[in-house]
Amino acid sequence: MPASQKLYSLAPPDTPLPAARALLRHARFRLREDYLAKINLTLVALSDEQIWWRPNAASNSIGNLLLHLCGNARQWIVAGVGGVADVRTRAAEFAAQGSLDKQGLLALLENTLAEVDGVLDSVEREVAQHSDAPLERVIAPQGFPQTVLDAIFHVVEHFSYHTGQIVSLAKQVSGQPTRFYDERALNQE
Repeated sequence: MPASQKLYSLAPPDTPLPAARALLRHARFRLREDYLAKINLTLVALSDEQIWWRPNAASNSIGNLLLHLCGNARQWIVAGVGGVADVRTRAAEFAAQGSLDKQGLLALLENTLAEVDGVLDSVEREVAQHSDAPLERVIAPQGFPQTVLDAIFHVVEHFSYHTGQIVSLAKQVSGQPTRFYDERALNQE
């Protein structure tokens, strides 16, 4: 498999995993490697001005979406699952206009995902010792009672959705395609 294709593919484990551990392994991979790598590659050629550009007043900039991803992941996983204080100010994520440069935004995203991964690592270790019970625990991020499993699934899905928006906005503002895969290798099948 070409290196560029490996970047977004999670190789099967050496031995089969119970479903709960497989789900956690996959969630951690998508968040800390796949989506983060795509966002990093997307932002490389953009200026700070382009990252904070909004197509119209009703839309968000890439910068807003990055702040929103950090706020959501911290609220649902770090606070909701991990039990730390929830200090999110959701409205500020969308109101911000150029408050951080590209490097600051990427550092915030990487730090947030490191915190999220630490919480998911703890859950994965609990699952390995106690079966699925840790995923069935009820939490209430944003005041919505749900299981840890539901919260993890929400954050992964939410990240995927907004990663796509970030890629689309970057193409719109730069006029350049994003190339995540080696097209020649993909077409040789």
